[in-house]
Amino acid sequence: MVSSEDSAWDVPPSMFGARLGGPTVQRLVLGSHLHRLREQRGITAEQAADAIRGSHSKISRMEHGRVGFKERDVADLLTLYGVTDGEERAALLNLARESNTPGWWHAFSDILPTWLESYIGLEAAASIIRTYQIQFVPGLLQTEGYAHALLRTGYPNVSEDDIARRSDLRLSRQDILSRPGAPQLWAVVDEGALRRPIGGPEVMREQIDHLIKMTDHPAVTLQILPFGVGGHSGGGGPFTILRFAEPDLHDVIYIEQLTNAIYLDKPAEVDRYLEVMEQLCLQAEPAANTAKLLRQILAET
Repeated sequence: MVSSEDSAWDVPPSMFGARLGGPTVQRLVLGSHLHRLREQRGITAEQAADAIRGSHSKISRMEHGRVGFKERDVADLLTLYGVTDGEERAALLNLARESNTPGWWHAFSDILPTWLESYIGLEAAASIIRTYQIQFVPGLLQTEGYAHALLRTGYPNVSEDDIARRSDLRLSRQDILSRPGAPQLWAVVDEGALRRPIGGPEVMREQIDHLIKMTDHPAVTLQILPFGVGGHSGGGGPFTILRFAEPDLHDVIYIEQLTNAIYLDKPAEVDRYLEVMEQLCLQAEPAANTAKLLRQILAET
């Protein structure tokens, strides 16, 4: 478990091409690299668009990683930017091919909204995930019973098979915590989320017992923001901050809403959320006290 006194953002740089997040991150890395090459050469987006028989908006979407990449388009852009041979060209063309490979979550595409698909890819590639949750246990720490009960509440009119598949998707995301080089998950959870009886007392006891076990997980830091804190810096609502080992990728703020999500990556916005996260970590109980507090809640459940 990471100490709250340690820096939460010490991420070693990765080798170019070493990615685990599937097509979402491949597209972001490739788009960022193409954007940098274009600016270094003093080439306008319109000139780049002409080279691939496209439009200014297509270049913008490519550079922001919002679309898949045709290998021919990437090859033409690299030639325009003066990257004509060598290791860099080969690596970028390979990255273009990788960006079109479906992620593991493609099997759930019939129930997976586009706005959530992007997050799953980013989550899978993150080196550090910091999250603040008010109403619910973070998805990466949910038990099957808790996830099922929560999804049933959120989707009251769908079939039981549909709920089971959505639950399988949520639990499959948790595999990142058991892989080699797992991301560091640092969660601050409001006490209210731990006392709200999602699924009833038995489900909640199982969930809290699971959280107690997860406090010993080497990749997990869990803090509880108790009722006694009163007003605090997280009044704006739940959010997640994703940081990546890839030097080309900026931090991303993820804010989930009922039918869509917001992704923020502008430095000023990211810095503000980082400030709030740091304040929440200071206002919450130290991570060393989490297991004790959870046992108290468990005894009262």
